[in-house]
Amino acid sequence: MAFSKNDWTAAKAEMRRIAAMQFPDISPGMVSETAPVLRDADPLALLVDESYQRNLGERSVRLIRKILSAWDWRAFKPPVVVEVDGDLHVIDGQHTAIAAASHPEIKTIPVLLVDGGAVEDRATAFVKHNRDRIAITPMQLFYARLKAGDEDALTISQVCERAGVRVLKYPPANGRYKEGDTVAVATLEQLIRRRYVVGARKVLDVLVEARQAPVQTAAIKAVETLLFAPEYAGQVDPGDIATTLRRLGRDAERQAALLAQEHRVPLWRALVTVLFRNTRKIRGRQRSS
Repeated sequence: MAFSKNDWTAAKAEMRRIAAMQFPDISPGMVSETAPVLRDADPLALLVDESYQRNLGERSVRLIRKILSAWDWRAFKPPVVVEVDGDLHVIDGQHTAIAAASHPEIKTIPVLLVDGGAVEDRATAFVKHNRDRIAITPMQLFYARLKAGDEDALTISQVCERAGVRVLKYPPANGRYKEGDTVAVATLEQLIRRRYVVGARKVLDVLVEARQAPVQTAAIKAVETLLFAPEYAGQVDPGDIATTLRRLGRDAERQAALLAQEHRVPLWRALVTVLFRNTRKIRGRQRSS
């Protein structure tokens, strides 16, 4: 049965009423950007800015192959693009764009053109499109935030650079990390929020002195606990913690893993116990002097 004009009017009014009930405490954000425009584009002409977007790893290639082999316009989502000097740069939907470019029968695809502005604006748009998606890794999101001038990302970068820690954009292909490499971006951000710049730097200095490769979440949290938690603070010297980490090497993690399994505690908590047991105590040295 077809809807009459009155039926549609009533349906629209009901939708507005429901929307008002769902979000009564929300003030809508200001609409400052130019509204997006749908247009056709040659997928072969679309560009991807690799300075902040993700590189095509194995997962990306598998996704592109899946989209290409099961192409269905009913499941198509237009890539979001910006225009830069006459060229269209993809800020969301690069897998769809690449699959379309690889399809021999597809000459053009609809794309959603948004106002791009400077590269910082495009990186910010990339963050907004991908923040809640599983496909993007924390490291890739970090570099997009960094490109967009995000203050927290800039602080992480500065603290790491001064401590000699390198945040990788993606894990090394061969799995071989160098001393100071890390992919623990979320943990670093949490560390800085809790201990601020000075405290975070103390933690990272210990891990760099310990020649950690990579600098991992469990070690970051364990060293932070030994330096700042009330039950441990002041009992062990930062340099001695680094010495213990170097001396135990991979055995520290193995001991911690067994302890974590036995006592059903997080790995980092077990690592605190392993390091504290194996590190000289300041009070003990003072009594012997």
